[in-house]
Amino acid sequence: MKPDVIIICGPTGVGKTSSAIKLAQEFNGEIISADSMQIYRHMDIGTAKPTREEQSRIPHHMIDIVDPDESFDAACFSEMARNTIGDIHSRNRIPFVVGGTGLYIKAMLHGLFRIHPVDKESRELLKEEERAHGSVHLHNRLKQCDPKAAEKIHPNDLFRIIRALEIYQSTGEPLSRFHRNHGFKDQPFNSLQICLSIEREKLYDRINQRVDEMIQAGFADEVKGLFKMGYSENLKSMKSIGYRHISSFIKGELPWDETVYTLKRDTRRFAKRQLTWFRADEAIKWFEPDKLKDIRGLIKQFLE
Repeated sequence: MKPDVIIICGPTGVGKTSSAIKLAQEFNGEIISADSMQIYRHMDIGTAKPTREEQSRIPHHMIDIVDPDESFDAACFSEMARNTIGDIHSRNRIPFVVGGTGLYIKAMLHGLFRIHPVDKESRELLKEEERAHGSVHLHNRLKQCDPKAAEKIHPNDLFRIIRALEIYQSTGEPLSRFHRNHGFKDQPFNSLQICLSIEREKLYDRINQRVDEMIQAGFADEVKGLFKMGYSENLKSMKSIGYRHISSFIKGELPWDETVYTLKRDTRRFAKRQLTWFRADEAIKWFEPDKLKDIRGLIKQFLE
C-alpha cells in the first residue's frame, strides 16, 4: 500500500507553518520541511525557520541537516524525504510535507529526469537577454524551439523558461521530449496537495511585516555571525534572498534604507514566482489559511 502524504505548500509569508502545525496535531502527523533554505544550520532568522517552541509542539524533519557550505539539491531532498516518509508511516503517523520549494515537492512526489549539467555561460547569456528584453521575449523564443513546453510555462515564469531554453541549447532536444520520456510516473505515495493563498496585497503586507520582524530579531547579526564562522558571501546559501541583501549592506555596497527596500521587493517577487509554479499543478487544491475547517474536512475525507 502506498503511504498517504499531505502537502501544505504556498508562497512565503502566507502562514504555512502555523496552519500545518495545527493540522498535524489534529491528524497525528509529523512535519517534513520542504524549504530549500531551512535545511541549513546557523541560518534561522532569514529563513523564517519554525521556532523551538513550534518545533516542540510537533516533530519536524529536514531542518538543520547541512552546513551553509555543503551541497544539497532536489535529488538529495527527494531521497531523504522519501526515507523520512517511510519512517513516519511505519509508526502509523501521517507525514505532512510543508514548504514553498515547488521543485523539492515535485521531485519527492514524481522523481526527476536526469540530464547532464548545463553550460553556466549559456545560462548567464539567457539571463542577460531577459534583462535586456524581458521574459516574454524568451518565452517567444521557447515557442519556436519547444512549443509544447511553452504552452505549459507561464510567460512570467523566468526560472522555468530559462531552464527549458538552456536544456534545448545544450542538448539539441526540447524539454517536452525529456518530460515525455520520463513521464514523471514514479508515484510512490497517495498525496493530497493543498496550497495556501490570500489576496495579493494582503500577502505583500505580510511579507513586508515579516522582513521588519526579521530585522528586529537580529538578521544583520546573524549574517555577521556567518561571516565570522568563515562562510563566504559567494556560497549558494549566502546568495539567497535576504542573505545576499544583508551581505551587501555589511560590505558597504548598499545603504541600509535601500537594503530593506530591495529585500522586501525581491521577497514579494519571489512569492509571485512561487504562486506561478504552484498554479501550473492541476492536482493542487487551493484554500485561504483561515479556512482550516474546510481543509480539515478535505484531509479527513482523503485519509478515510
